[in-house]
Amino acid sequence: MILSSYPAQSLLRDGDWGAYFKFENYDIGLLLAGLTVLAAAFIPRLIRKKRLITAPLLYLAIGGAIAMLPLFGERPDLKAEMWWVKRLTEMVVIIALTGAGLKLNAPFGKSTWKYSKRLLTVGMPLTMILTFTLGYYVFGFALATAALLAAVIAPTDPVLAADVQTTPPGEEDRSPTRVALTTEAGVNDGLAFPFTYLAMGIAVMEPDDWQWVWSWFLMDFVYKIAGGMLIGWALGRLLNKAVVAFPAEERVARLSTGILALALTLVPYAVAELFGTYGFVAVFMAACVFRHYEKDSGYQKHLHDFSEELERILIAIIFVLLGIYAVYDLFEVLTWMHVLYAVILIFAVRPLAGLAGLAGADLHRREKGITAFYGIRGIGSLYYLSYALYHENFEDSEQAFALVIFLIILSVAVHGISAPVAVKKLDKAEAERYG
Repeated sequence: MILSSYPAQSLLRDGDWGAYFKFENYDIGLLLAGLTVLAAAFIPRLIRKKRLITAPLLYLAIGGAIAMLPLFGERPDLKAEMWWVKRLTEMVVIIALTGAGLKLNAPFGKSTWKYSKRLLTVGMPLTMILTFTLGYYVFGFALATAALLAAVIAPTDPVLAADVQTTPPGEEDRSPTRVALTTEAGVNDGLAFPFTYLAMGIAVMEPDDWQWVWSWFLMDFVYKIAGGMLIGWALGRLLNKAVVAFPAEERVARLSTGILALALTLVPYAVAELFGTYGFVAVFMAACVFRHYEKDSGYQKHLHDFSEELERILIAIIFVLLGIYAVYDLFEVLTWMHVLYAVILIFAVRPLAGLAGLAGADLHRREKGITAFYGIRGIGSLYYLSYALYHENFEDSEQAFALVIFLIILSVAVHGISAPVAVKKLDKAEAERYG
């Protein structure tokens, strides 16, 4: 047996720097993660007044720059690490759902859901139908893959929609458009899950055997949605009762808002998943119930702000990884047909489906247009895609993955850059209209 020399001796005696200073991918990854978290703290403040750049776009650029540096012995491959993509995106979505639920001053009021119910019952199904039709009949994706794309692209994103969502807790809701976009994003992430399962069923079942669809409808649609709502309601109420046990003036001092915000996110999600229901539905419902019963808006704001900080950190990490993927792999797989498909989805499918859902609504033309157009696609779509690709094999999976990543980048660029200007004009028009 040949013993290797002691690293310190190799350095001092032989000048072998490589034997002592070893740059491992894990340590490099920790350094980059730390720098990314630091960037998440400063970048939003530095670009607050910039209209042509958004934080996610900067994170993408940072990721692209990192990919060009000779840092990794073996480059990270997102497609080969679907488990990590699934878990990371899962975490940021449930944190965003908690924040969205806490923003709603009247989460169960009729006026809160007046317009979003149209988007959910008409706009979302129509988006799925158009997305599937284009993907299967025009752009040539396999049946199951086209169904999967319809499911993962249909939901709007609660993570990247901060600029078009309603105000934080304690501030008056004066924009029906913002409330509609917030409630739509809060609910449709959960509603997309049954159709993701439907696509997974199509991928594994025999083409002439459709008897399983009844089982899908009964369990993956009815039971999982209803069960998630019930669990979310019960746990939201239970956590509220635990907080109410403390006098209002002592809550911030004695109860860590960070711990409670995580509990309000993780407990409903975990319990719902353990019972085989939809955790996304449970988390949003729990946050809405907690907001409904908890009248201390100051404490609500502390919870919301903590959730938002966590959300920013995870967004930064995810978009840096997407920037690395874009440089390494995206343009090797992406074709002009994928680009055309994504452009049609952003500029035609969502706006037309949204306008169809809002037809007849008592909104001004500008309000309808902004509500229909700003259906931002983002982390939720990546979660559903990675979930499906991790659990089942789909034809054209590499093309589907590249398409969704490009769609997210396009949405971040188009919606992110234009949102501040559009929303400013909207707020002015709504202030004049609603007072």
